[in-house]
Amino acid sequence: MTTTYREAMRAALRDALVRDDRVFLMGEDVGRYGGCFAVSLGLLDEFGPERVRDTPLSESGFVGAGIGAALGGMRPIVEVMTVNFSMLALDQIVNNAATLLHMSGGQFNVPVVIRMTTGAGRQLAAQHSHSLEAWYAHVPGIRVVAPATLDDARGMLWTAVCDPDPVIVFEHGSLYNTSGELADDAGPTDLDRAAIRRPGTDLTLIAYGGTLGKALDAAEALTADGIDAEVVDLRTLRPLDTATFVESVTRTHRAVVVDEGWRTGSLSAEISAQITENAFYDLDAPVARVCSVEVPMPYARHLEEAALPQVPDIVAAAKELGG
Repeated sequence: MTTTYREAMRAALRDALVRDDRVFLMGEDVGRYGGCFAVSLGLLDEFGPERVRDTPLSESGFVGAGIGAALGGMRPIVEVMTVNFSMLALDQIVNNAATLLHMSGGQFNVPVVIRMTTGAGRQLAAQHSHSLEAWYAHVPGIRVVAPATLDDARGMLWTAVCDPDPVIVFEHGSLYNTSGELADDAGPTDLDRAAIRRPGTDLTLIAYGGTLGKALDAAEALTADGIDAEVVDLRTLRPLDTATFVESVTRTHRAVVVDEGWRTGSLSAEISAQITENAFYDLDAPVARVCSVEVPMPYARHLEEAALPQVPDIVAAAKELGG
């Protein structure tokens, strides 16, 4: 069937609520309003206010409540409207959810799923356009995933709900309106493995979330110059499936990492280091990175587009590697 990323996420939420009575959704405007991005539209009418809970405007409060509910045996799905608001709950996420299993000597799991919208490209200016996935991917004790396809939008959530430890799901805001075909029986998907979305022989483009589509478009554009690019979708950002992208680079001998985060201290830096540590002698050129310009995200559309990684930037970086 033809569906959108938004509808696939909604189907995943509905499926989790149906499958397990312990699952409930909570967050700002998830109920009566149907979610800031309309992902949870209609779920309040279907499941009622006990299981689709509107919360006050207090990220520290309702994320903390979700952690407490998880400790109490529930399976909460907590929606944080956009990633910048998650900064108001960093203590709860980083200092509690991520550490309690360790600090309790393995006695207390925290099976909470925290969903948040990430990324720029929608003229939401500097305060609502962050890509902070690298912050959370830095922290032991949590799993970080970034569904970039309809299948993953539909299938990753239930796998995350079943995880005994905290999972953060980053949904890129530019993906919600994307559409395509999704199997009627689409179900849970793997959270442990990256995926090769396009096979190739001449270089590897590594992307995730909102940058995957741009990487695929760049790979298509490169064919005009006789360059056959492989595209790897990371899917899970912590723990990284290093084996998949390293194996790809050992075959193609060149790599371009596409990351909407800022270049300094980014996921692209970690991936570059992993390639250098594990496949240095297979490289025919240094690892290239295409990242956002290191400025607060502009509001004006032409400036926002200039600040973000774009297809021509990826193509240019690939061509500079030679071969």
